[in-house]
Amino acid sequence: MVAAVGAGVLVVVLVMVGFAVFGGVGFPEAKYRLRVSAELVGGTFKLSADLSDTAGRQIVEENRNRSNVRNPTAVVGSYAGQGEQNGSRLVVSGLYGRFRSPAEARDDMSEGAAEAEGATVAVPAHDVTVRGSDMTVRCQVLTSEQGGTVSNVPMCVWGDDNTGASVGVITDENVSQDPEDVDLEKLARMTLQVREEMREPIG
Repeated sequence: MVAAVGAGVLVVVLVMVGFAVFGGVGFPEAKYRLRVSAELVGGTFKLSADLSDTAGRQIVEENRNRSNVRNPTAVVGSYAGQGEQNGSRLVVSGLYGRFRSPAEARDDMSEGAAEAEGATVAVPAHDVTVRGSDMTVRCQVLTSEQGGTVSNVPMCVWGDDNTGASVGVITDENVSQDPEDVDLEKLARMTLQVREEMREPIG
């Protein structure tokens, strides 16, 4: 069920990502970028499709002329679980460039995903603190109906001066459990690991 339903749901929801138009003075220096890695989460997920030139183009066009964004480039990757994660799907949908107010960007990315066609908020977006990290991660659980089947879409987002992304993971465990029981702290930790593996210095 995850392979048939989850991958499509994740892509549809997570490409609906935008950075809000908000105020602020000046832009941070461009120090970091994102890359679509061949594998993520220590090799637990392997790249099955790089959608940066298709779905990613939509993200760039939506953000190119916004007052809080400079030089946006999108990265979108769909990943298949390996080993014990076989059948799981991970999609990361992100943008790098120069951004104002990462906190507001996190809020807007969450709202953008929640507004995707067919998505319903089951667990509202809220900040999740990961022990040992000073990076704030915002997580929520959406549901989406496809072919008469309702699937959970757990996702978390991060945002910093140069990068921001949504990470969604559907597994055999979380796809159909009570949304309130989805382990968002676990997903938040995974999201920070994805950030660590995709984010790299420029130059």
